[in-house]
Amino acid sequence: MPRTVFCEYEQRETDGLDFVPWPGELGKRVYASIGRTAWAAWLAHQTMLINENRLSPLDPKHRAFLEDEMRKFLFGGGAEKPAGYVPEG
Repeated sequence: MPRTVFCEYEQRETDGLDFVPWPGELGKRVYASIGRTAWAAWLAHQTMLINENRLSPLDPKHRAFLEDEMRKFLFGGGAEKPAGYVPEG
């Protein structure tokens, strides 16, 4: 039976993650209070940020940017799409 959490992003009880998805305190916070659906939404947003901003996960500055955006996206700090972003379709 999957564990449940009160998801801060969705503001409801939902299935929790199976593992801590990010190192450090932020990863522990995500594990404790973000559900699977919200994490999947973040991964899609993160992919868009990486592609649109041409980020490299190996660059420490880019990783710091993504971590800050993750905080904003999941915990209500107002993450935005890149300037000029036009979704496909």
